[in-house]
Amino acid sequence: MPTTRATTEDRSAVRSLLRLWPYVRPVRVRLFGAAVVAVVASCVGLVIPLVLKWVVDGPVADGDPAGVWLGALYLLLLGFAEALLFGFRRWLVARPLSGVEAAMRADLYRHLQRLPVSFHDRWASGQLLSRGTTDLMLLRMFLAFPLTFLLVNGVTILVGVIIMLVQDLTLGLVILVPAVPVMVTCVIFEKRYADVARLAQDQVGDLTTVVEESVLGIRVVKGFGRHRSQARAFRELSRTLRGTELHKARLLAAIWAVIVALPEVAIGAALVLGTVQVADGDLSAGTLVAFLSTALALRWPVDSIGFLLAMSQEAATATERYFEVMDARPEGAQVSASATRAEERGIRFDGVRFRYPDAPADAPPVLEHVDLHIRPGESMALVGATGSGKTTLTALVPRLHELTGGRITLDGVDITAMPREELRSLISVAFEEPTLFSASVGENVLMGAGDDPAPEDLDRALAIAQADFVHALPQGADTQVGEQGLSLSGGQRQRLALARAVVGRPRFLVLDDPLSALDVHTEAAVEAALRRVLAETTALIVAHRPSTVLLADRVALLSGGRIAAVGTHHELLRTDAEYAHLMSGADEEAHR
Repeated sequence: MPTTRATTEDRSAVRSLLRLWPYVRPVRVRLFGAAVVAVVASCVGLVIPLVLKWVVDGPVADGDPAGVWLGALYLLLLGFAEALLFGFRRWLVARPLSGVEAAMRADLYRHLQRLPVSFHDRWASGQLLSRGTTDLMLLRMFLAFPLTFLLVNGVTILVGVIIMLVQDLTLGLVILVPAVPVMVTCVIFEKRYADVARLAQDQVGDLTTVVEESVLGIRVVKGFGRHRSQARAFRELSRTLRGTELHKARLLAAIWAVIVALPEVAIGAALVLGTVQVADGDLSAGTLVAFLSTALALRWPVDSIGFLLAMSQEAATATERYFEVMDARPEGAQVSASATRAEERGIRFDGVRFRYPDAPADAPPVLEHVDLHIRPGESMALVGATGSGKTTLTALVPRLHELTGGRITLDGVDITAMPREELRSLISVAFEEPTLFSASVGENVLMGAGDDPAPEDLDRALAIAQADFVHALPQGADTQVGEQGLSLSGGQRQRLALARAVVGRPRFLVLDDPLSALDVHTEAAVEAALRRVLAETTALIVAHRPSTVLLADRVALLSGGRIAAVGTHHELLRTDAEYAHLMSGADEEAHR
């Protein structure tokens, strides 16, 4: 997993949040309308102190009960209007923001599907999951509340301060005294909170990874009695995350202490000074009531500054984390076109070289100057010692990894000249570690078929893979196999993966040791059926056992990242000592 820890030295929360604009733009009218409605609602709230001034200086001072009741009616109507407007604001933003979140999640998922395998090799799945769930939830909450109320509260405070200064300049200046220390505190808070917020979100991703791995690897955990150590690792991460969240809480408590305490002291001072002015006859009681009511009405907009800044910082870090993934691009490759010559048909590797993108600079490449030609309709077995690069070489054909050098052609056409969708429609793959999805058996197998598979295609593929056990399942091919297909045995999963590879009658077939989990009798039956499939396609098969090698027309020996020898199985047994050694070990292992 790449290092995802970040600091705020070179980043701006505003600049980060502005990257959300392409998603917000389609709903900008409703969001702007919601902000206007909220501003109007807040300004309606600021009219209430003015009505109180009129009531105190007018009907109350004159002993007019009817005027008091009229003032009460005005206050009731203003309160009702304010509540109605805020409810309308909420209605305006609810649906569009849900759409923004859904669009961002869909784009993230689509992008993850397009990123190369090397990206997924480097990133922990929990980090990706947290970006698609927790981070997007934070962004939706930011767009729904802090984004609007940073504007609304700013306007409310400005209008309220103007009203107080107009009521009494001296009292207004007393109220403004805490403004400078509050602003300084906010600047300091923003820098510190941003780092802690990012750390907490990364730790949530780490925790998600541990949970996911423990669930998917539950058989290993239980089989080796490691539930206590896993629980201990989880507790340690939880404790670390708890410490970070408490740090966030302490920072938030500190800013709230300043933001709440200083304005309260200023209001108290204004109350004392205003009372003296009323007693001296320099200020009317109604004006003092209106002034203090306005000051109290501004308590929430001022008190919420810390809360809104905290949510904004969390949204900024969530935006950064989201675009860390979205900014990742598929590894580039030169696009070239090639004329198809007869001798180039089939699968050809010309000077293929590959090095993993995150490998140390001084590390040798995994593959170096690989030259190999698999003729049309031919099956080629790929043999080599563990770690020789067999699986890597097969992954290059469907462009699961991009070449570092050289080229691969299919029927004379460079694979980098083809759109990936077209390329992968020509090739079917089956991996040594079969992966099944939480779907029915039939749906898993037909993933390898075209857009409109026929029912007989499924039956044919199951027959080739000797997957007759499917018919004995509770709902046959409609049986749900569960996550990762763990409700099935290893051999059953491997046979379904093989059925998925052959169901679409591919022109090119890449098999990575597809029979390793099968018993001897099932393997023989699968091989007999598979020979008919191989006769109709061009295939590259990673093999470890002589029985699998014998499926192929020829064999290529991969050694030290290069093709060391090519020939039939019997030729290489006679002429190549390394190949004979590999096959003798495999043969002994098969007979144990």
